[in-house]
Amino acid sequence: MAGVSCIGILVGDLVGRPIDHFPEKGKLMLVPEMELHVGGCAHNTGVDLKKLGEEVVIVGKVGDDGLGEFIIKSLERQGIDISGIGIDSQNHTSATMVIVDDQGERTFLHYPGANRSLRAKDVKDNQLSFSEIIHVAGSFLMPGFDGQETALVFERAKKLNKITSLDTAWDDTGQWLETIQPTLPYLDILISNRDEAGNISGHSNLVDIANFFLDFGIQVVAIKMGEEGSFIMTRQEKIAIPPFSVQAVDGTGAGDAFAAGFLVGFLRQWDLYQIGRFANACGAMCVQKIGATTGVGTFEEVMAFMEKNG
Repeated sequence: MAGVSCIGILVGDLVGRPIDHFPEKGKLMLVPEMELHVGGCAHNTGVDLKKLGEEVVIVGKVGDDGLGEFIIKSLERQGIDISGIGIDSQNHTSATMVIVDDQGERTFLHYPGANRSLRAKDVKDNQLSFSEIIHVAGSFLMPGFDGQETALVFERAKKLNKITSLDTAWDDTGQWLETIQPTLPYLDILISNRDEAGNISGHSNLVDIANFFLDFGIQVVAIKMGEEGSFIMTRQEKIAIPPFSVQAVDGTGAGDAFAAGFLVGFLRQWDLYQIGRFANACGAMCVQKIGATTGVGTFEEVMAFMEKNG
């Protein structure tokens, strides 16, 4: 049985660093490092889960092009089930230019591409049946799947007694709650960062943000706070988990690494502090290397990192 079905965005990431300014229009500037990686929230979370020892099936869309082939072959090399990846002949594969400064802070230029054609009908029953958790990764970046289409998948998952999980991205349209609200009554786990969760809920206080989502019946709310750690809350508990202090090289994929670590802890039925600490460790390991998944280790390596770094 697969541990997690990751449904969401698949992206080719062109990462350049360190870049602290841009050349004049029409001019060229040399960049110390530039690499092509596979990214996107579904890919990143799925690969990290696989490295941490869970079985994974990924559901998403790529274009009928070289970048799409690159993504599929990369996932195959990782030993991930790609049966849920469809080919979109109308749109190119999604791509992001990731500009990383000398502090590891990222700026993105994103082309949605084939991700915008994903629909509920693309998620087959067998991809729901053989997983314990159905995780949607990259909500707000899939205009054809966000909202009601996601709710349809989660409704099917709940009928199969599956755990439903969702990790948000930034909503460039500014619609926030209007878009995501149909999914919330079917959701067990919400993972988001402070800015995104604040924009959805209309609150700034962490407890108020979490209570807003818990009122929809969500079981657990996990809020990512980067260098400040994370905050996790249920109806019974609220816990702030401190960060691990590391030198950031590239923050790409850190939130997805946190999500993967969180789901691993949840599957193992750890307490909230253990879950949050493991998730924080995955995020901290991620930012120490270029690429969305390069830095995250195996389960044993993450445990060793936690032991070494207190």
